[in-house]
Amino acid sequence: MDERSRNGLGAKLIREKDASAIGGDTRGADGEGAGGPGARTGANGGGAEAGPGASAGLDEGVGIGGRDTRAGVEPDGDDSSSSHLILEAIGVSKTLGSKQVLKDIHLAIRQGECFGIIGPNGSGKSTLVKLLSGADGSYDGKITYRQQALTIYTRKQLARQIAVLQQEALPPIGFSVQEVVEMGRYPYQNWLGEEKEDSEAIIDGILTELDLKPFAERSIDALSGGERQRVALAKTAAQQPELLMLDEPTTYLDIGYQQQMMDYIRLWQRREGLTVLAVLHDLNLAALYCDRIMVLQDGRVIETGTPEQVIRADLLEHVYGIRPVIVRHPENGVPQILLRGGSIG
Repeated sequence: MDERSRNGLGAKLIREKDASAIGGDTRGADGEGAGGPGARTGANGGGAEAGPGASAGLDEGVGIGGRDTRAGVEPDGDDSSSSHLILEAIGVSKTLGSKQVLKDIHLAIRQGECFGIIGPNGSGKSTLVKLLSGADGSYDGKITYRQQALTIYTRKQLARQIAVLQQEALPPIGFSVQEVVEMGRYPYQNWLGEEKEDSEAIIDGILTELDLKPFAERSIDALSGGERQRVALAKTAAQQPELLMLDEPTTYLDIGYQQQMMDYIRLWQRREGLTVLAVLHDLNLAALYCDRIMVLQDGRVIETGTPEQVIRADLLEHVYGIRPVIVRHPENGVPQILLRGGSIG
């Protein structure tokens, strides 16, 4: 197989994986009839609203994803202010076969915050991410993105606004780091893989910011798990989203790579007002990095609040069946859990 054929096949595989994750497709950027990259239909249907997906280099005030800096709201702002809401679920339920896996979910995510979702295995966390990202449109209730029904956005538009970073985001197909990061530009490309604007500065800036320049020509197959996940993060940054969804992205990483991954995302968030929705298994990571946390159990919302409100011994005992010791982090005061051990026997 020649180089051009290899690139076409591999890029298609990764694009299809992205499409299933965020409801995106692989059609050309000019095939939607909905304006340029990031264009959105106005609230009253009157023309297109300029979206935040325009290509830009890493200038002053522009960070990992290459978007212009925008101000996020304070974490303790008023949920009732609809102008600050970026994503909302109202009475969302989901049934698989004869089992209801999500039951009357209500959530409101504000622009610029990091919103965590925690809960035991099988509580519906990943299923909820699929619904909120537009990857699965079969549910009861309503989901809105920027006060408009999620269903009115084309797949290409959603791919320009929402990116999903999964546990295993990169298939081992022999591409170089730079090639994989460039594939993140697919929402802005036509069916030939061409963009109207040159994205070289965006890609170069992302590789530099995430310390991937030394690996740019190396095959992703030769990287460690932590390095591969950093490449996956770079690819999502190349999408220039304004909403990043994380579906347990640190599950298979050692503690050093877990912290590194979350620090990169926090830097991106603070520089550009990125909104983050993070499904996390590690409760201490959730408390350290999330402004608010929602607890799911058996498909229901048990509680939503700040880490101080949610990371409580009684609540965790109810949800997880253990009663940990809660201590304050010595540097920032957020709650952290210590397991007691010896719960059996």
